[in-house]
Amino acid sequence: MKAAVYYGPNKVEIDDVAEPEPAPGTVKLKVGFNGICGTDLHEYYAGPIFVPTSPHPLTGQQLPLTIGHEFSGTITAVGDGVTGWAEGDRVAVEPIYKCGDCAPCRAGNYNVCQHIGFHGLMSDGGMAEYTVVPTSMLHKLPNSVSLELGALVEPMSVAYHAATLGDVSGGDTAMVFGAGPIGIGLWFALRGKGVDDIFVVEPSATRRAAIESLGATTLDPTAIDVPTFIADHTRGNGADAVFDAAGVTPAVTTALACVASRKPMVSVAIYEKPLETPLLNLVMNESRIQGSLCYTGSDFESVISLMADGAYDTTGWVATIPIDDVVDEGFEALHAGKKMKVLVDPNGES
Repeated sequence: MKAAVYYGPNKVEIDDVAEPEPAPGTVKLKVGFNGICGTDLHEYYAGPIFVPTSPHPLTGQQLPLTIGHEFSGTITAVGDGVTGWAEGDRVAVEPIYKCGDCAPCRAGNYNVCQHIGFHGLMSDGGMAEYTVVPTSMLHKLPNSVSLELGALVEPMSVAYHAATLGDVSGGDTAMVFGAGPIGIGLWFALRGKGVDDIFVVEPSATRRAAIESLGATTLDPTAIDVPTFIADHTRGNGADAVFDAAGVTPAVTTALACVASRKPMVSVAIYEKPLETPLLNLVMNESRIQGSLCYTGSDFESVISLMADGAYDTTGWVATIPIDDVVDEGFEALHAGKKMKVLVDPNGES
């Protein structure tokens, strides 16, 4: 079968690899779609970062391996001992491997497992025609949710988890910094939680136009003084939650200048460089920075439910490509800013 195999920086090849078969407690999936995310780009251009160069403690796998951790699929075979799942079930995959023994796992916070692994980063993943996953990773897709949307459940759950940590509700003012896929996901999640007063701060005209076409209200930080605007809008109170999905110093500095007293800036970005941020506003307002990592199963179920209700729209920001075009139309196009989100179609589903 065809698979996108990661060998190291600037080296992903479409190889012919052996088709996997399910072991006990696992299922074999015919992959529907697999998204390329920011983590994949970091691995491609600067890795290996998360991809292990020695056997991972939970998966036993290491470089080289088939990448891909944002994917949906259809069950084609089940391993021994599997119950509750059958051939033909359509699923989204929550790709976390957790140890179950560390303090976060014992507390139920397995998304910050001290030995965490990801299917498609620490094991052969979903950017292939077929893959095998444990049943613990499966979330059934209702008939109203397409396999394309199913492949977006993982990144949208990253955003939903962050939105939940922001603790906002109807009537609150929220701000999202960055209108990439996670920023768009935050906007969808906040709307799903009943928040209507949302401002998306984004300097790129292309990205502003994309999220505006979905119905969002945007602010151009190169054209207006964003903290002054928010102060006026909230009668001096500030935003009830701000979310950083940009990962750059100007966004963080502006976000901290907008957040209200005793309210959070939720950080859901990857920071490639150390940040120099003024903390005086946090001290004077008793506001805080809240980190957000990954998701849990409840986030997946919430996103799938919202998708079933029609709350997510891929128009204008999601593109689909065949697996043979992964490098040029996937990694290179995303890196050049020509595309916002790419779904790889390894089996011709589209």
